[in-house]
Amino acid sequence: MLLTRLPVGWLAAGRAPAGFADAVWAYPIVGAVVGAIGGVAYWGCARLGLPPSVGAVWTLAAMLLATGALHEDGLADTADGFGGGRTRERKLEIMRDSRIGSFGALALVLSLAARGTAIAALATPGHVAAALVGAGALGRGAIVVVLLVLPPARVDGLAAGLGARGFGRSAVGLALAAAVAVMCAVPLAGVAATVVALAMAWTARKQIGGYTGDVLGATSVATECVVLSLLARVST
Repeated sequence: MLLTRLPVGWLAAGRAPAGFADAVWAYPIVGAVVGAIGGVAYWGCARLGLPPSVGAVWTLAAMLLATGALHEDGLADTADGFGGGRTRERKLEIMRDSRIGSFGALALVLSLAARGTAIAALATPGHVAAALVGAGALGRGAIVVVLLVLPPARVDGLAAGLGARGFGRSAVGLALAAAVAVMCAVPLAGVAATVVALAMAWTARKQIGGYTGDVLGATSVATECVVLSLLARVST
């Protein structure tokens, strides 16, 4: 309900918004579901005889529709804030601005290009599906890592309380991300995902002193880009 546009609101009937923090453990499952949606879209394109490059574009479109481009919005805002602000306060102000700047636009173009070309390089529907499911789970698992190692940069906002439910739920989330990676035959990509998550956490601490929802989204997208790139390299 928080991370996608999928019609699952009935699962949260009667629950307060603060309950979103209780579901941190399930983030890798959400990522795997979004990746599976992309895998089905790519398979459909392959059945229609479309070339891998065209199938990759429609695959990304299906995944963006499923998430409402939530994480991409976070990536653009983070790039604009970190790249355009001089002070912590100014960076946070830019990140809350709905307008997109040159840093954000470039980050979006590069992230879509990285994922699209990686999907096209993987080529076969089975490889693409496994890669997308694994990358999706690891991308959301990277969010959990950031929540574990950083405090919130703001006291307000929906993301501020996501890391406040203790280590237990986060540990379950990380275990699920690792399990999905193993099932999808991409366990070594988990190392890369951890490195990306820690690098994003270090950058966010230096830039704004903690995480925001935008930083979490940017972490997920960056992790997917790196994981898919590595998997495309292995497949060639």
